[in-house]
Amino acid sequence: MNLATIASLSVGQHLYWRTESVAVHGETLLTSWFILGLLGIVSIAGNSNLKSIPEGLQNVTEFSLEFIRDIAKTQIGEEEHKEWVPFIGTIFLFIFVSNWSGALLPWRVIELPNGELGAPTNDINTTAALALLTSIAYFYAGIAKKGISYFKRYVEPAPFLLPINVLEDFTKPLSLCFRLFGNILADELVVGVLLLLVPLLVPVPLMLLGLFTSAIQALVFATLAGAYIGESLEDHH
Repeated sequence: MNLATIASLSVGQHLYWRTESVAVHGETLLTSWFILGLLGIVSIAGNSNLKSIPEGLQNVTEFSLEFIRDIAKTQIGEEEHKEWVPFIGTIFLFIFVSNWSGALLPWRVIELPNGELGAPTNDINTTAALALLTSIAYFYAGIAKKGISYFKRYVEPAPFLLPINVLEDFTKPLSLCFRLFGNILADELVVGVLLLLVPLLVPVPLMLLGLFTSAIQALVFATLAGAYIGESLEDHH
């Protein structure tokens, strides 16, 4: 193994599906559809024959629901969290399963004409879309509850804070986007390089650590999304 081999590792090559005016990352859509399909199958299988004493996949789905409810309740509040459980849950589960798929599934075994398959969250377009959805969600939450008076928050507690408060709404999605993308990309790059240098044993602890950090990143994203929604619903006096 030499430096030339390591240098041949490339980042950012994609299989593009093109129309006249739009080019989309085909491999990201393929893996995203797979993740969504997997979540749908598990959800249907776990809830198609509900029992008073849960067993099998019903245990998994009920535990996941309770966990997500706790996140939403903690961040948004007892009174208003229920209507946001589906959004928080979808965000959390998609990121969680996407992150783990990058660590557990041998995506690279499937050859493509260009680029390679990988976790959807390894594409900054995916993380940017998730961050944008979160921004839309907390704006919608605040405006739906308070109407036009929602925008009073930009001049509270003092009018001279207007630029800072506006800037904050730009930094929230940026931090969500780059935190998730950076962590997942860094993890996959480190494991990929170590697999080239030392194919056996050494990368295993890092892969296990990657599973842990991937789960934490999903939790952090969902928690912050809930916190931002809760902040927009909060009454300021």
